[in-house]
Amino acid sequence: MPLRKRWIIPVLFLVWALLPEWPQIPVQDASARDWNPHTFWFEPWGRSGVHKGIDIFAKRGAPVRSSSYGVVLFRGEIAQGGKVVVALGPKWRIHYYAHLQTVDAYPGQPLLAGSLLGTVGDTGNAQGKPAHLHYSVVSLLPLPWRADESTQGWKKMFYLDPNQLLQTR
Repeated sequence: MPLRKRWIIPVLFLVWALLPEWPQIPVQDASARDWNPHTFWFEPWGRSGVHKGIDIFAKRGAPVRSSSYGVVLFRGEIAQGGKVVVALGPKWRIHYYAHLQTVDAYPGQPLLAGSLLGTVGDTGNAQGKPAHLHYSVVSLLPLPWRADESTQGWKKMFYLDPNQLLQTR
């Protein structure tokens, strides 16, 4: 690769890591009253042990929108999350949207904050429970100052509290 082209990837990596996020609540018309802020990192929490996100309760079928700009990495169905969308956002953060009733996004799709991803549901291990969106944010860049002495503390280097990201909204 010629020298003048070698700088492109490191510059893109740096730019993506430094871009501002401006997150918004991913369920249309929801507010901080629609989730319990104490459920992030709540233990014990079913088969996963620790609840690494927040559950935003809404009517089944309420629109789920991208909380920031980015690109869709995955859409599909998994056992615990049911119908899910995974997106890469600014600062190398993965945004995970689970228990969707419908999915309206596709891998490779560029996103703006507010882009429609699907609708609130109760798929996966939320079947039979009130409809909600499970929303998690994972940093691909470890944050070692967030780790603690608990058995799962090292995971806190990667999982971010959505309450803190959304508190200004």
